[in-house]
Amino acid sequence: MTQYDIEDLSVAAVYKSYPEDLRNKLLALRQLIFETADAIGDVVLTETLKWGEPSYNASGRAGTPIRLAPSREKSTYGLFVHCQTSLIAEFKERYPDIFHYRGTRAILFSPDDTIAIAELQEFITAALTYHRRKSLLVKC
Repeated sequence: MTQYDIEDLSVAAVYKSYPEDLRNKLLALRQLIFETADAIGDVVLTETLKWGEPSYNASGRAGTPIRLAPSREKSTYGLFVHCQTSLIAEFKERYPDIFHYRGTRAILFSPDDTIAIAELQEFITAALTYHRRKSLLVKC
């Protein structure tokens, strides 16, 4: 398994500020985002901070950013996307019982959740290629 170093010191500092158990869970999601981007093939990720939280975006505006952060809800954490995308609605329809959704922007996890990796990779792929997919639908 390829390990993806955090090159941006401000991003590393944010991860370091989290309690160890939460940090490890968020870093596991980060690893999955990078592995998924590599599997897509033509996606180059940029890792930055957005609203003080680690954010992952595909180069060339191919997708919508994915943020990783603790949730306001006690002991939960998750993946957050732009609220005006259709991603959460699409996945809520496709997988109503696999994930815990919040509004139009988040998939949340509790500390004891077993994460459905294949379905989450599908979500990450959809986010990282969101605008590309959307433009293909408009052209058809």
